Amino acid sequence: MLKFIHAADFHLDSAFSSLPAGRAAERRRESRELPFRLADYVNAHGVQLVLLAGDLFDSSVPYRETGEALAQALGRMNAQVAAAPGNHDWYGPGSPWLTVDWPENVHIFQKSAMDSMDFPELGVTVHGAAFTSPEQGTSLLAGFRPPEDGRVHLGLLHGEIDPSEDRYNPIRREEIAASGLAYLALGHIHKRGEPKLYGSTLCAWPGCIEGRGFDELGQKGFYEGIIDGGRVSLTFVPFARRRYEILEVDVTGRSPREAVEAALPGGTEESLYRIFLTGETGEGGADAKALETALAGRFYALEIRDRTRVAEDVWTRAGEDSLRGLFLRELRAKWDAAGDEAEREAITQAVRFGLAALDHRDLG
Repeated sequence: MLKFIHAADFHLDSAFSSLPAGRAAERRRESRELPFRLADYVNAHGVQLVLLAGDLFDSSVPYRETGEALAQALGRMNAQVAAAPGNHDWYGPGSPWLTVDWPENVHIFQKSAMDSMDFPELGVTVHGAAFTSPEQGTSLLAGFRPPEDGRVHLGLLHGEIDPSEDRYNPIRREEIAASGLAYLALGHIHKRGEPKLYGSTLCAWPGCIEGRGFDELGQKGFYEGIIDGGRVSLTFVPFARRRYEILEVDVTGRSPREAVEAALPGGTEESLYRIFLTGETGEGGADAKALETALAGRFYALEIRDRTRVAEDVWTRAGEDSLRGLFLRELRAKWDAAGDEAEREAITQAVRFGLAALDHRDLG
């Protein structure tokens, strides 16, 4: 029985530019600590093989100390490590894959063609390839078939399956089915995919190991696998220090703070949240900034956006024979004719700021 880990898309040296400077620096530091945490996991759980499916760095020329730190972390693993560079960290001049002194247990695919790494002590052979430029327009798996030698054959590639554009190693399902691999470990897609079987080959994306923005929501981590008698089984292991979440809260008929607090799950202190306030509010809106300030201490980072609409009782004053009535009638006609939600949001803001100006109120 062999225990392995399949991880991908660390994107070390990501800028985290959407965060305040202090938080961004802290997140960059945490991302550099991630491989050391992974090494601790590998050693504590008796993992024998680590498959890293590309984009470990966010660019092909990261800071040298980042590459050296990754080498140090991987060298601490009591396991063999195989890595297949991806489109962000492609193998080429100036790349840390070439310039860093990698430990003896770390094995890096270097060619844009299938190559093999044999681990006789583990009873497996790992087959893979590297991006050698930012794009790879043809499938690296096309025509591949391992020898029938009684070994367990694993694949390690950065790429996509049947994509709409042939830019990032466009692997075809029939190529996977014909590959003869027991398992194909993939990188590139940041959302974890459930393992799929093509022919007799199991394949999966673990997703990025740590979210970096609100396009990478929820729990992140890696797959832990067991190979027993040639059969592969996988378990997803949550591993991210922090998670990004988006929450929609209807504040109709309640104070925005009351509605948000009622909707929040526990344990948000280490997470980054974007909360959209929906439903109906009065002329002044939900005062999202004040609410954001009041609740900020309950999150690692918090952003609140007011997407509420003007309550119907505000529109009833459109019938007044006044400047307010005229203003509301014109805006209501625009609201009724609006073509999408973005246009309605803009009209809502116009109503609120216009009424505030008419009443000499400060809307903030």
